[in-house]
Amino acid sequence: MSAVLDTHAVPAAPHAGAGWVREAERWLRHLVEIPAALLVAAEVVILFAGICARTFHRPIIWSDELASILFLWLGMLGAVVAVQRGEHMRLTFVVGGLPPRARAWCETLAIGAVFILFALLLHAAFDYHEDQEFVEMPALGWPGSVRALAVPVAFILALASCALKLLRHSWRDVAGVALVLCAVAGAFYLAMPMLIAMGNWALVVFFIGLLGVCVLSGVPIAFSFALATTAYLLTTTSTPLTVVVGRVDEGMSGLILLAVPLFILLGQLVDVTGMAKVMVSFLASLLGHVKAGMSYVLLGAMLLVSGISGSKTADMAAVAPVLFPEMRKRGMKDGELLSLLAASGAMSETIPPSIVLIAIASVTGVSIAALFTAGILPALVLALVLAVVARYRAGREEDQTLPPRASRAVVMKTLAVAFPAILLPFLIRTAVVEGFATATEVSTIGIAYSLLLGLIVYRGGLSWRGLIPMLARTASLSGAILFIVGAASAMAWALTQSGFSHALASAMAGVPGGQAGFLVISLIAFMVLGSLLEGIPAIVLFGPLLFPIARQFGIHEVHYSMIVILAMGLGLFAPPFGLCYYAACIIGQVAPEAGMRRIWIYLGALFVGLLVLTFVPWFSLVFL
Repeated sequence: MSAVLDTHAVPAAPHAGAGWVREAERWLRHLVEIPAALLVAAEVVILFAGICARTFHRPIIWSDELASILFLWLGMLGAVVAVQRGEHMRLTFVVGGLPPRARAWCETLAIGAVFILFALLLHAAFDYHEDQEFVEMPALGWPGSVRALAVPVAFILALASCALKLLRHSWRDVAGVALVLCAVAGAFYLAMPMLIAMGNWALVVFFIGLLGVCVLSGVPIAFSFALATTAYLLTTTSTPLTVVVGRVDEGMSGLILLAVPLFILLGQLVDVTGMAKVMVSFLASLLGHVKAGMSYVLLGAMLLVSGISGSKTADMAAVAPVLFPEMRKRGMKDGELLSLLAASGAMSETIPPSIVLIAIASVTGVSIAALFTAGILPALVLALVLAVVARYRAGREEDQTLPPRASRAVVMKTLAVAFPAILLPFLIRTAVVEGFATATEVSTIGIAYSLLLGLIVYRGGLSWRGLIPMLARTASLSGAILFIVGAASAMAWALTQSGFSHALASAMAGVPGGQAGFLVISLIAFMVLGSLLEGIPAIVLFGPLLFPIARQFGIHEVHYSMIVILAMGLGLFAPPFGLCYYAACIIGQVAPEAGMRRIWIYLGALFVGLLVLTFVPWFSLVFL
């Protein structure tokens, strides 16, 4: 998975307004970030206590219920923090090519669209909170409104955050955006009779037209989904907007998704404690002296680190800064480095505990333990394919003066230092596969293990002063991911109710070529979806629709999961639209155009490897 955040955001054109606005923003951020950070810590403690209690045969019956309550508060407050920091996922490729004045206007439009969405749904959020008053939690005995209160509170805080952001923009831009949004709303209102008469063709207007314009204009993807869904329901149906709020809650609240913030926190700990650095140092001492050795090290490091953080952005951020300087010394061009880094991110998408694996298990019901078991070998196959390409490219790119081979003593010393860190991904997989902990809980074991290593063995950059910012960063990234899952769930519900899902199922089931034709179409579809939407929303939208069809064709659900995830990874890292490609550019500090031509040989090799994996299910199923 791979969450790609707004690190490639379009720069705002802030109004040189009063200092009180910035001061108000600062205080509001503290008001949201500190509780969100404490909620992350509370979830770690609760889940780890649950594991310990079960180990001593004294299970805590209310722990999952309390974790579920706090999880919604964490997801909603985290989404607000992501609004404040500008870290919601968005496509900025189109807007980034506009003149500065137009980019500033589009930035104002993005904030204004988010403000309008929360304003439209605020009353529905309070209605949803009241409805939950009649739901009683069985273990704690609390009313459901305690949990549901997170939604209107977060909406109010997000509205305040957006309002303060707009106050820092040019009043001309704000007025222009307001006029455009009012004109669009008026046009939809006047066109209501025609849109209703169009039937399912109205879906094209909202879920291709309006959604496409929002995404291409730089409106965050989650809010684009929610706006299109809200506009569709308001214009063509009598469905109350509490349904949207309820579906967002339902999409965000699957307990298996609690693994998302915990693995994000684990990834940050691995980076801060220096565990990633010592693993890379060991691989460099082992392979650094051979032709294309540092490329092999990068591929191996991505495989190892992917088994810890679960996030492709975190993986690249842990590996690239350590390896790129040495690779540049050997004569590798920036475009080659960028291409290899991006391709390795696509290669390792199925390495557990990938966040996309967790998401696909959440929405399709596929066993998370089976996915964790099956995901390793396909990634190794693609790593071998990339190693062959890297070997070929090294003859053209690398300085042929290679460093001397490290002595056995140096290799053993780096192995001894890295060995505790290398054990972590194996610890995580074993705990899940052997049933010692669930996929949600196992990250807490990794967190505790990383804290011990950081404090006792590596003594890296861990400090009390840096703890709250680390937890707040975890909440922000988690909120961005969870809100897009919630918004995509609401959109998927609207598409299903319209009958679109049945039409899609019929069309896909009737593809020529039977099983092979369906697999090829799935590959192409998810590569496009991965490029345009990012992995998680694509899975939430189309996973529940396509997995039943795959079963009809006799395709094993775990095998299909591997194909879908790797196809999305290819799209996600493919320029010019793949969001993760630009994340790799930022992390590697390489201009995007440097890799536009070089990356295709790597992506082409990955596609060939993916075809082999698609038509040879043995690679996905052999260990099940």
